[in-house]
Amino acid sequence: MDRRHFLRGALAALPAIALPAGAYADETRDAFLANLPAHQRLAALKNRESDLSGSAAVVEGRWPAGLNGTFYRNGPARFELGDERYHHWFDGDGMVHAWQMDHGRVRHQAHFVRTKKFVEESAAGQFLYPAFGTGFSRRPVGNNDTVNTANTNAVPHAGKLYALWEGGSATELNPASLATEGIKTWRNDLAAMPFSAHPRISPDGVLWNFGVAAGANKLLLWRIDADGSLGKFGMVNVPQLPMVHDFVLTARYMVFLVPPFDLRNSPDQSYLGSHVWNGQRPMRAVVVDRADFSLRRIIEMPAGMVFHSGNGWDEGNTIRLDASMAADDSSFRGLGSIMRGDAGKLQNADTVLITLDLNKGTARSEKLMSVTEFPRVSPVDMGLRNRQLFVTTGDKSPEFGMTGIASIDMETGRHDRYNYGQDWVVEEHIPVPKQGGKGVWLLGVAYDVRKSQTALSVFDGAHLSQGPVAWARLPYAAPLCFHGNFLAA
Repeated sequence: MDRRHFLRGALAALPAIALPAGAYADETRDAFLANLPAHQRLAALKNRESDLSGSAAVVEGRWPAGLNGTFYRNGPARFELGDERYHHWFDGDGMVHAWQMDHGRVRHQAHFVRTKKFVEESAAGQFLYPAFGTGFSRRPVGNNDTVNTANTNAVPHAGKLYALWEGGSATELNPASLATEGIKTWRNDLAAMPFSAHPRISPDGVLWNFGVAAGANKLLLWRIDADGSLGKFGMVNVPQLPMVHDFVLTARYMVFLVPPFDLRNSPDQSYLGSHVWNGQRPMRAVVVDRADFSLRRIIEMPAGMVFHSGNGWDEGNTIRLDASMAADDSSFRGLGSIMRGDAGKLQNADTVLITLDLNKGTARSEKLMSVTEFPRVSPVDMGLRNRQLFVTTGDKSPEFGMTGIASIDMETGRHDRYNYGQDWVVEEHIPVPKQGGKGVWLLGVAYDVRKSQTALSVFDGAHLSQGPVAWARLPYAAPLCFHGNFLAA
């Protein structure tokens, strides 16, 4: 398939663009404002209109002497424009945050990514293009990057900083100022190709990634070498391929857990609406040889919904990997209801360890911990057998958001956890290797609901239950983020 035909297929998978402009948008905003007093945790999803130019955080405790660098984060922050509010959390325009740590001093700044979509809609004073779960149709879509919100992850690599979405290109930012430098194109014929928000960087510095052209049933595969150049690009045919959010990298393979969505495109629904859950079909593990991007095997397992995985490793022809798995897609859709201020019960995900037998074509899973999300491992363990897996944790409360963190010992099953409490909304926490290479710090951001402030915490990765060794608290609330990464000074 040549690029023209491929791109046509990719565009077919874009959000439908025919909902009446503004339909339900004001209703969504009004409902959010009306429900907010009863669900104060949702205040973390208020609209943000401008950049946060920089502020010193108040540090409490003893900041680790060797923990210097920048913790980049990314998440949707502009949800409203021209009196209209998006219908789904994933729709918002991306804002990249930088927590700069310098010998015990911590500063924070955050800037919107000036995507084509953001710039044009800001000038127009209204939303123009379809988003993940909202179907504005005021201007036609040119290609994938017309609707690129760059709102999911911030990844430093080879001296560059990228704001990532999953349906279009990476957007390059200035690592110091966070100014938007433009779309990154690794090769002209690959312009605007999907480049997911969940790349993996192997210990040798190579960045591995994928993209999905759902309407074309193509899984795109990327290898960006340690110097930042394109090392390899390939495509694999996967029948009935819907959106896939994340993958696992092992020493030999790239593994994709494909949930059982049926795609039903029509002109009157969003990209989210085109994904219809079919629990009668299996989830599939698609295993690709990372050496030549060839399809190794597709293994079926019971239906389940997976957004995030932490790590995986090979043992001969056996692959073991972890994932946060839910029974169905109800939480995925529930992240739309919270935009209306509806904090109804969301389906919990549990951390599971999945074992794939490549010879027999079988899969089995075992639960490691209940009510978890955002699994992460130390970057030195990527693709290798890891002892510790870090996750955020929740409880069975119907309220929105996670409330704690934990580590799971992959050999003993032991849990070490810390609970921030019901007055906090806890984001993903990431392990950062300590100086000298022994152990990790765990860095993470949380929103203090009572004080309407955001704080960065650092824990000793071996003793989470003892609480943070230091905090850096901002005098304001920063928008919630999805994912991020640390760049050492």
